[in-house]
Amino acid sequence: MHVRRRIHVSGIVQGVGFRPFVYRLAASHHLAGQIANTATGVVIEIQGKSEEVDDFVARLPAEAPPLALITGVAISEIGLDEDLEFRILPSDKSEAVRTLIPPDIAVCGDCLRELFDPGDRRYLYPFINCTNCGPRFTIARSIPYDRSRTSMSVFSMCPRCRAEYEDPVNRRFHAQPNACWDCGPRVELRDASGQRALSAEPIAHAAAQLRAGAVVAVKGLGGFHLAVDATNDEAVKRLRERKRRVEKPFAVMVADLEAAEQFCEVDGHDRDLLSRPGRPIVLLPRKESGLISADVAPFNKFLGLFLPYTPLHHLLFAKSSLQGLVMTSGNLSEEPIAIENSEAASRLVGVADYFLVHDREILRRCDDSVVRRVGGRVRQLRRSRGFVPVPVFLEKKHPVTLAVGGELKSTICLLKGNEAFLSQHIGDLENAEAYKFFQETAEHWQEILEVRPSLVAYDLHPDYLATRWALAQREMMAVGVQHHHAHIASCMAENHIKGRVIGFALDGTGYGTDGCVWGGEVLLSDYLAFERAAHLAYVRLPGSSAAVREPWRVAVSHLHAAFGPGLLELPIPFLRQVPRAKMLTVLRMMDRKVNSPLTSSCGRLFDAVAAVADLRHQVNYEAQAAIELEMCRDESAADQPYPFAINEADGALQIDSRPLFRAIVDDVLRGASAGQISQRFHDGLIEVLSRVAQILRERTRLNSVCLSGGTFQNIYLAVGLEQRLRGMGFEVFTHSQVPSGDGGLSLGQAVVAAHLNRSSKE
Repeated sequence: MHVRRRIHVSGIVQGVGFRPFVYRLAASHHLAGQIANTATGVVIEIQGKSEEVDDFVARLPAEAPPLALITGVAISEIGLDEDLEFRILPSDKSEAVRTLIPPDIAVCGDCLRELFDPGDRRYLYPFINCTNCGPRFTIARSIPYDRSRTSMSVFSMCPRCRAEYEDPVNRRFHAQPNACWDCGPRVELRDASGQRALSAEPIAHAAAQLRAGAVVAVKGLGGFHLAVDATNDEAVKRLRERKRRVEKPFAVMVADLEAAEQFCEVDGHDRDLLSRPGRPIVLLPRKESGLISADVAPFNKFLGLFLPYTPLHHLLFAKSSLQGLVMTSGNLSEEPIAIENSEAASRLVGVADYFLVHDREILRRCDDSVVRRVGGRVRQLRRSRGFVPVPVFLEKKHPVTLAVGGELKSTICLLKGNEAFLSQHIGDLENAEAYKFFQETAEHWQEILEVRPSLVAYDLHPDYLATRWALAQREMMAVGVQHHHAHIASCMAENHIKGRVIGFALDGTGYGTDGCVWGGEVLLSDYLAFERAAHLAYVRLPGSSAAVREPWRVAVSHLHAAFGPGLLELPIPFLRQVPRAKMLTVLRMMDRKVNSPLTSSCGRLFDAVAAVADLRHQVNYEAQAAIELEMCRDESAADQPYPFAINEADGALQIDSRPLFRAIVDDVLRGASAGQISQRFHDGLIEVLSRVAQILRERTRLNSVCLSGGTFQNIYLAVGLEQRLRGMGFEVFTHSQVPSGDGGLSLGQAVVAAHLNRSSKE
């Protein structure tokens, strides 16, 4: 019996080789019909013997191209037609396109083989690609995703490339960046002044300069990298000095998996993670081989490694014979990554010795993504290239809502139906360039998704630039969302949680509803509201933002809470390191409540412990003290948790750290190491948070727990608390699709605002 079925497939199914895949699949079953791109995906009409059609339908999602992401398949029976063959129809452009643009994807194995095949017409061509790989998001000007709407529109395909592009059985069928030596982009090398360096082989010349210790700015997919030989101490130090990045770790691009195994501990799961099409930076335990310069990641037991993802990267490694290159964002500290050749030349003057550039325009800045494996799951630290613009799929549909995130690690989020589109990493909105990038990103995402939001969600902090921008948008209704409520809602949204949860929101800074600096919060939360059920007891934050850069200040505050004026007589090394005049000034500030807001910050608690343990008194980058405290743990002190007290005050549980600091001082006096102090602190924190969860379960009968906030990027704390809570019978939810830190904040803001809007209309 013959049948004809209409199949509507939604998701990322355009620009990924889906139509030629369907064409070949239909041909293998001798089926007739047609396929066309439409406004909402692709529509297939398939006709033939019923058993062949059944097999076609079963294989369709199971064997889809690697870049496809199918989010829905709807099938209906229709009447037979007179089709004798299967055809690919022109795209339906009669209505607004609502399909998804794929992310940028690493060069595939087929293209790599051609790249290094002397007999191939694209031999050594640094822009080789096909429908299974190459740039997508960063070259897209608008939708629908076709060549005329990308930065490839200025390159006219030669006859051979055009023939590939129009052949439905060719893997370059409708590969929008398709090009070759005859018709595509070209690479050139420029010197430190931005002038073209006369070189017949610019990539080989750049590789030679890297071997010689030079700093080379390399134009990639989403922006420029600053590259140096990762094994060359002097080159790495030189890059640090020029980039003004004192100790914050650099990422290292390695030639291949074998090179990764020389530098880090890499198991099978890590190999798979490194090899994912998006090629994220993966944090891995470093080996003590000494091969990578110690200045790449000072005082850190982990390295961020990633594999080459463009043909140009592969050619650099092939020409240089180097095994590892520092590949850090092409910017000065905290600025957005440079994307234009002229922009790189002006902003990176005095930093790069050479510029390896090309003439394919980057339309969208997009930093490298950063992930790590925690407790058997992949956790996002920075969600950007390779993941964006794939949405987070939500359980229910929402009105179009824009959320603008916070101040640090900024992202925006647009809700559209049941899809939440988080932007690429924007960065810290503390300088003019980053704020401009934020504004461009907010506008671009509205354009590319063809929406105009009716709601805009923002953080309650009145001085955040994103908040001020949101409140100035007169055409949207503005909804303020408390910082830690947004963290918990973000975790709830990606895990499709309904109802109320016990939410642990631990981070450095968030504006509280009482005007204080929150950061060690336990909330009873749903999407509409939250109750602050517990928090770290308040201490003063002397100097406010200065205390973030100088942990000794908050350490003095915690010691003052624990010992009062007697802290000045404590015979511990930490206090001898701080000039007495400075300490007295800080104590006067707290006593007079001058520039010393109250804080419950968990991040600052880590800072204080690190300082009292004499590990880190000042920091050179965000969370440095907390990271180094985690790195130095001495497991010989395990199962000896430090004490905390739990008190009841103002209708909430307060986690009192005074017993903690008294015990730490005792340990310091008896000669305990920073590693032992760190271990006992981590274990004590896990213990007291578990006790709080148990008390709240007994009071509320809630059994679902969400863990969110930047502090949960600490592996030992995240895994330890999750395991403890699961062992107590709790159902525990964590992040995997978006960062637990402020990079995921905008998702929570958006869903809270959307739910509040819906509730107000019911």
